[in-house]
Amino acid sequence: MVPTAGKQDEENWVAEGIAGLQHNAFYMHRALDANNLKDALKHSAQMLSELRTSRLSPHQYYQIYMRAFDELRKLEMFFREETKRGSCSVIDLYELVQHAGNILPRMYLLCTIGSVSIKSREAPAKDVLKDLVEMCRGIQHPVRGLFLRSYLSQISRDKLPDIGSEYGGDADTVMDAVEFVLQNFTEMNKLWVRMQHQGPVWEKEKREKERSELRDLVGKNLHVLSQIEGADLDMYKETILPRVLEQVVNCKDELAQYYLMDCIIQVFPDEYHLRTLETLLSAFPQLQPTVDIKTVLSQLMERLSNYAASNTEVLPEFLQVEAFAKLSSAVGEVLEAQVDMPKVGAITLYVSLLTFTLRVHPDRLDYVDQVLGACVKKLSGKAKLEDSKATKQIVSLLSAPLEKYNDIVTALKLSNYPHVMDHLDNGTNKVMAVVIIQSIIKNNTCISTADKVEALFELINGLIKDMDGTLVDELDEEDFKEEQNSVARLIHMLYDDDPEEMLKIICTVKKHILLGGSKRLPFTVPPLVFSALKLVRRLQGQDGFELGEEVPATPKKIFQILHQTIEALTSVPSPELALRLYLQCAEAANDCDLEPVAYEFFTQAFILYEEEVSDSKAQVTAIHLIIGTLQRMNIFGVENRDTLTHQATGYSAKLLKKPDQCRAVYACSHLFWVDDQDGIKDGERVLLCLKRALRIANASQQMANVTRGSSGSVMLFIEILNKYLYFFEKGNPQITSSIIQGLIELINTEMRSDNTTSYSSADAFLASTWRYVQFQKQNGGTMGEKYEPIEGFLKVEPVEVV
Repeated sequence: MVPTAGKQDEENWVAEGIAGLQHNAFYMHRALDANNLKDALKHSAQMLSELRTSRLSPHQYYQIYMRAFDELRKLEMFFREETKRGSCSVIDLYELVQHAGNILPRMYLLCTIGSVSIKSREAPAKDVLKDLVEMCRGIQHPVRGLFLRSYLSQISRDKLPDIGSEYGGDADTVMDAVEFVLQNFTEMNKLWVRMQHQGPVWEKEKREKERSELRDLVGKNLHVLSQIEGADLDMYKETILPRVLEQVVNCKDELAQYYLMDCIIQVFPDEYHLRTLETLLSAFPQLQPTVDIKTVLSQLMERLSNYAASNTEVLPEFLQVEAFAKLSSAVGEVLEAQVDMPKVGAITLYVSLLTFTLRVHPDRLDYVDQVLGACVKKLSGKAKLEDSKATKQIVSLLSAPLEKYNDIVTALKLSNYPHVMDHLDNGTNKVMAVVIIQSIIKNNTCISTADKVEALFELINGLIKDMDGTLVDELDEEDFKEEQNSVARLIHMLYDDDPEEMLKIICTVKKHILLGGSKRLPFTVPPLVFSALKLVRRLQGQDGFELGEEVPATPKKIFQILHQTIEALTSVPSPELALRLYLQCAEAANDCDLEPVAYEFFTQAFILYEEEVSDSKAQVTAIHLIIGTLQRMNIFGVENRDTLTHQATGYSAKLLKKPDQCRAVYACSHLFWVDDQDGIKDGERVLLCLKRALRIANASQQMANVTRGSSGSVMLFIEILNKYLYFFEKGNPQITSSIIQGLIELINTEMRSDNTTSYSSADAFLASTWRYVQFQKQNGGTMGEKYEPIEGFLKVEPVEVV
């Protein structure tokens, strides 16, 4: 920062300069009003002498310059009017100006008179401009010289001998206009670069800031060049671009090279860039090592890719000039020239090159893979990226093909794609893997071959198994669940109509997910099991079991794979989940008429129940699942079915809580009465189950009386009554109306002994059951006759509970 006193001094100097300029401008205007040309020139020279100061910063100097510029425009209008009236000629004015004592005021006045001369057509524009640009070399002070030449550029930009210009423009004079602007640009750039060497070393940072403020003065020349109508592609290619690039390269200044290369890219047409690509790109490796080439080169590729995207008709031109090959080569040369370029800079260049390739040559996957390969080569031998900015660029590089093709299958064809991912740190690798999965799900992409699945799982390896140095326990629980759920959704997107290929896909997925560790298996095994079961359903009716490397897709083979897969869950441990999956497989084996397979799955389910399921609530859930699944099985012979039902009823009676025992036992009654055409209908064993459930319910009632001093709820009795009614309707000969009547009386007795007056859920259930019996009676017919003897329910009036 400049000290406060220094700032005050500069403000005072600016105020003094403006006051002096306004003072002399006042007398200049008085002389102009009096048509006193000599006095007007004298005061104008004194006014312009204020621009000779060296004490001001460029920003403050600009304030004085703009006031002087306004006054010079008024003076020019006066000169023009005088020459029109014939009061004096341009030659007279030119000679009078020579009497100015200092060169800087004299040059400003000469430029002003030169503008009048061109307007009056007393001299060819090309000659006047050539003289002026040469004479301006007399001012070699950087700031003063820059503003003088900026003034020359401003007053001449509408007077260039261009095609269609009123100042002698034709095809021959266009080169003169171009030469004038190029020469002025060259001299201004030299002055601008020289500024860095003015003043002490400790003020270098301040000078660079001041130079940055003046850059537009130099850049305007390139804008003027781009506006010359007669400067066609050939002239740009042969003259303008080589001369400008020569000046850019030779100045060897970081600020100037970066800014001017950016100006070239921004001000000239895209078509010109495309046609002169080789010449333009050849300058990049010659720039100073400290120049931010990646930004400039990336902007060039962005402009060209936008040009191609906006007009598809120009795409053949890109092929004709071999734009990709030249840009790819230029990126490589720049990276070789700037060996110290940070990794983020190199990756940024490849991101821009890949974006260009995807827009211009979306059908050339070899080009895309070539860019990825070049990036891998640049990063080879280096550890995983730790720079967050570089990592972000790698993610952009990997995301670009996904966003362009909306198809991970296309990205899987890129051999270098996984090699780029290898350079990501573990956390970002997972993020990228999630992005890939989301892309698949969003676009409903179906991965249909085992090879593609293999390649895909290599890409998302960070989600499938623990990465080096990362422990599952260190991961955030919510993030981990979300990641694994995304993998589970992905497994459902892997499908092929060919059963053998689908089997290969299942085997490939199995190979990967079984390496995932105990914490991942509960998320990834179920979707794989259900995917395999879908294939089993498609293959129902096929049989056969062949060993060997090329195994045909048969249900037995798939069930063998399923058995191995579910068995892995026992190491988690996750017995409840494994039991559910075994039962699902047993039901599928039943549909395929594979009795031994179904029996084996049930055996495994019972083993898990007996050895692994210890929680009482989990046991209740598990036994009901076993009973429900076993009830739907129709493949078993008498011996196997008896064995399984015996096990089910035995485990039901061993549950911890009496109510749970009761409900499980009466559920087992359905195992002996299956209401199908060929279903089992063993009325005696049904009755045995229900009686056993009744005894358990009675024991539960007595235990409640002992422990709480009152009889427990009659809910279990009412539930058993409903089972009796169910089998009574189904025609079980062992269930008679007298048995049902006896149970009703038992319930009535228990209800009378219940001292509670509130209307409980048991009361509501009983009332609903009675309404059903009444309904059947009213319907009449055979069923009504069966229900007719049943009566004797206590009248339970519902009490409104507030």
